[in-house]
This record gives sequence, structure tokens and C-alpha cells, in this order.
Amino acid sequence: MSSIDYNTNIKTLHLSYKAPKMQSLVNIHNTLQDQSLDTIRRELLDEIDWNHRIIGIKGFRGVGKTTFLIDLVKEKYLNDKSCLYVNLNSFYFTKRKIVSFADEFYKTGGKTLILDQINKYPDWASELKICHDTFPELKIIFSASPVLRVIESNYELKDIAKIYHLEGLSFREYLNYQSNLNFKRYTLQEILTNHISIAQEITQKVKPLAFFHDYLKDGYYPYFIRNKGFYNETLLKHINLALEIDVTYINQIDLQYLPKLRKLLQIIASQAPFSPNVSKISADVQTSRATIMNYLRYMKNARIINMLFSNGNEDEIKKPDLVYLHNTNLMYAIDPENVNAKILRQTFFYNQLGYKNQIKSSGRADFKVNDLHYFNVGGKHITPSEEGHYAAADMIEIGNRNVIPLWLFGFLY
Repeated sequence: MSSIDYNTNIKTLHLSYKAPKMQSLVNIHNTLQDQSLDTIRRELLDEIDWNHRIIGIKGFRGVGKTTFLIDLVKEKYLNDKSCLYVNLNSFYFTKRKIVSFADEFYKTGGKTLILDQINKYPDWASELKICHDTFPELKIIFSASPVLRVIESNYELKDIAKIYHLEGLSFREYLNYQSNLNFKRYTLQEILTNHISIAQEITQKVKPLAFFHDYLKDGYYPYFIRNKGFYNETLLKHINLALEIDVTYINQIDLQYLPKLRKLLQIIASQAPFSPNVSKISADVQTSRATIMNYLRYMKNARIINMLFSNGNEDEIKKPDLVYLHNTNLMYAIDPENVNAKILRQTFFYNQLGYKNQIKSSGRADFKVNDLHYFNVGGKHITPSEEGHYAAADMIEIGNRNVIPLWLFGFLY
């Protein structure tokens, strides 16, 4: 089930309580944990070090943060009265501080407090620090917008908060759900070394290419499970909310400049991947070059675009070599007329590898990965640009030597 469904249920449940107090929030928690709903278990659950006392989960709107937190409750804290999930979108928290609420919860035996949408609450950082220092056996797990600078702008949390990012579904996760199979993840080195045997094992059980195009179009965000007919409409809503709230509000941009942000995103979507002419874009958007660079950085942090630099993220104060949309689903939603096979392939490759690997531009190939490997990305006839390089080839099931099926790079997480 998507986070939309959970959030809808939460809002409905809140409306049924005229004067919500601790017990009403417990009732909501119990209702959510008792619901039997179709979800995709995210393996980030296995990667997080749950021994940390302050844990943050950041992710784009609709990526499934709420679902992730409810799945966490069901898997690790089912019927455990010392755990409580609350959504800070509740009006209850307009009149009660997190510290006060945590104090009551802690004194009544609470050990794990899960706070959804913490960016909806003012002074969240200082109150998290107070909770950490005041309640030594309390663990707080929270979700937040990807734009929220949890540690970068809040030095007091630097040594006590551990932040994780919930990305959209990998092609592997999508394929597992659609085929009802359970393929495992592979490291990049495993794929480079053993891609032929790995692909043979997978293709004996399923035809990955039969699912690949649908994933590129509407498989990255989990709300395709219940809302596929309105997938693009839902995604566009989330993009607009990200621009209106996450990018503008959190970065303290006046809403009067929202049309300029939207115009910039439309330019990117209509041309990506492209090398931005910042002077021309600033003239088209009618703002300064410095503002354009800031807007690009904000949209990157919001998981709307990716930027490619020759020296990785170290060059972010400079103009990027290339700008991509963050994932292929955004291409179909924002500007489907700019969708073609070459752009889809490169965007997919950058998106799937960029989560856990460093991606740079290179004059020797399409991408340089981890300062070690060079990749060209293309159709079934693509070849490595040099000896020792690699090619990620679309429309092949099994590769040969340094030519690797493009879809297989969707098995990295």
C-alpha cells in the first residue's frame, strides 16, 4: 500500500476524535498496525542500525515513508505498547510540544516514539536534542522531507542523529513484486564480475525485459499498487507539492517565486540530459545566474533532478556538466514529449547506480563510477568505448564480456 493510502486513513481517523489526546493517538497506532494491506517491504529495514537513539528517514513525497514506518511497527514492534507511531500532521501538535508529549509517553513506559513528517513541526531539532538528553532510554525514529537539512543546519544533532534515505523502488524490488519472486541484491562488483551467471539465473525464472518498460514509466513510486490509473496525476501532485512546500518553505523562498521554479523544471524536463547554459536559462526564467544555481541545488536535494559533475559533488558550487531528471517516471509525468530510448536508458542507469555509488561525467565514456569504472549506456549494439571499459546495453537478456544488460543494474538495491 502506498503512503497516500496510509495518510488518508490517518486523516480520517483524526477526524473521528474531537479532542485527541494520548489515548486517541494510541488508538490510531493500533488501527494502523492491525490493518492488513498490500505493501512492498523495503530492505532499508535491514540496513538501518536500529541501535541509534535518533534515526531519521528522508525521502521524496509518495516514496513510501509512512508505509515504511508502519511496516517497521508491524515487523519490530507489533502489539508492543512501548512503541507509538504518531503523525505530526495532526492538529494535536499545534498545541502540544514534542518534548511534553515524549515526557508523558516515557513516564508511562514508552521506549520507541515514531514521528512521521517531522518537518511539519516547528523547532523540531531543538526538541529532538532535549528528548535525547532528557530521556536516556527513549528512541526516536522520524521521517522528513529530503530537503530538510537535519544535520547540516542543526549542529546539535551532528553526533546523535543518524540519517537514511528511502529511495524509490529499484527495478529488482518492482520485479519481485510483479513476479511474486524474491531476487536478491548484488553489489556493483558482483555484477561486473559475474553478470553472465547472474543474468542466466534470473532469466531462467522470469523475463526481465517484459517488465522493464512498465517500470521505467510508472514503477519507481509504490503507489502504482493501488493507483496505477492515476499514477502520473498523483506524481504531478507530489512534484508540485515538493516545489510549493519542500523546496520553497524549507529553503525560505517566497511563494511569489514558485512560477520561476516551475519554469526551470519545465526547461530541464524538456531538454534533459543537457549541459545548462546558465545565462540563457536565467534570462528565460527571469532571475539571476546565482538564483538558478541555487534552484538547481534545491531540486537536487528534493530528489527531483540529478546533476553530473566531472569531480562529483565537490563541484556543486559550479555549473554541472549535465542535468538529468532524478528518475524515468518523472520524465513521463512532466514532459512525455521529451522521452526517448537514449534518455530513458541514461536516466535509469544514473538513478540506480547513483544511490550508493559516486557518479561523475567523463570525456572517455557516458559515466565514470567510483573513480574506477567507465560506462557507455545504449541499445543492444552498444560497446565499451575503450579496452577495460563497460557497456550497459538495453534489450539484451544476457551480456558478454564487458557488455552487461542494462536492466541488471536495477539489482543494486
